[in-house]
Amino acid sequence: MGIVNQEAVKQFQLLMGEVDEALKKSFEECTEGSNRDYLLSCLFFPTAQAWNPIQNIHQGYLRETLTRFLKARDGNVQKAHKMLVDCLNWRIQNDIDNILKKPILPPNLYRAVRDSQLTGLSGYTKEGLPVIAVGVGQSTYDQASVHSYVQSHIQLNEYRDRVVLPAATKKHGRYIGTCVKVLDMTGLKLSALNQIKLLTAVSTIDDLNYPEKTDTYYIVNVPYIFSACWKVVKPLLQERTRKKIQVLQGCGRDDLLKIMDYASLPHFCRREGSGSSHHSENGTTENCFCLDHVFHQQVYNYINQQAAAVESVRPWKQGSFHVAFPDPDPEGKKIAKTIESEFQKFGDRKNGISNSLQNLKVSED
Repeated sequence: MGIVNQEAVKQFQLLMGEVDEALKKSFEECTEGSNRDYLLSCLFFPTAQAWNPIQNIHQGYLRETLTRFLKARDGNVQKAHKMLVDCLNWRIQNDIDNILKKPILPPNLYRAVRDSQLTGLSGYTKEGLPVIAVGVGQSTYDQASVHSYVQSHIQLNEYRDRVVLPAATKKHGRYIGTCVKVLDMTGLKLSALNQIKLLTAVSTIDDLNYPEKTDTYYIVNVPYIFSACWKVVKPLLQERTRKKIQVLQGCGRDDLLKIMDYASLPHFCRREGSGSSHHSENGTTENCFCLDHVFHQQVYNYINQQAAAVESVRPWKQGSFHVAFPDPDPEGKKIAKTIESEFQKFGDRKNGISNSLQNLKVSED
């Protein structure tokens, strides 16, 4: 659903005015330490005056936020209202408003997470939207607990929403509330099925609590296993989701250069046959997945600065904290089952790839 009726937005806003005080506080009031957030934003985005993040969810753009939830529920006010209330309850129950004050410790654990959960900010489109790169094929998720990976994922979501998008909004003088994602499928193999539970949990968290935050998904470096699976999964997706996904040829460089400058291209899109999303010939400077990349250093320093302000009162325990995983909706369950089935069929046809079939139940001939 591309356009939301403004009358629906007004009805939604009236309903939100009737929620209980705890939810209203989470949704509307200034967060503690917002001035500190502003100063830190200035520090980490010196080329663009940082914008003071007033509210963690709507960032001062109430109507745009209500519109996002309405789009996610096809304009149904009651369903959108329930979705937002459930989101607020999830945030309160899991202390999401304070997640950027909770570093993943010790530092070597955080580095292990970054090395096995490949994602980062490579730059911005010509319209000012952040470009989020994701190394789908080479993310192993095998160096830390599931909870550490979920914590890291949510922290990057919150940092995007509280720091990156407000800074982009301030820089361009107009509201910017979405990003584009470039998904690199280099190295995708059957062993990815071992992580289907984690990936489903992360996807569900995004769908229910961060709806309509991605403008377009660009999928590049596509191997046969993805192409075969995509043919089956694509018809199961809602039309709204299908329209957001573009599968590009090769590394996608020429297509992506239509919407962003070369400097903002993820490193794995910069030349045909680059072959790896984890390593690049230019080292850590261009590899936005690396902890030493400027973006991850900004995130790392930001979280540690936030934590330092409260550590003297209540020191943080080392390790991750646990976030409740919401149940996927029926559509999500069906898609996950379909992906699992297709991967297993592919495995049956590729019995020779034994090292990629660990922990998978594949029928033997």
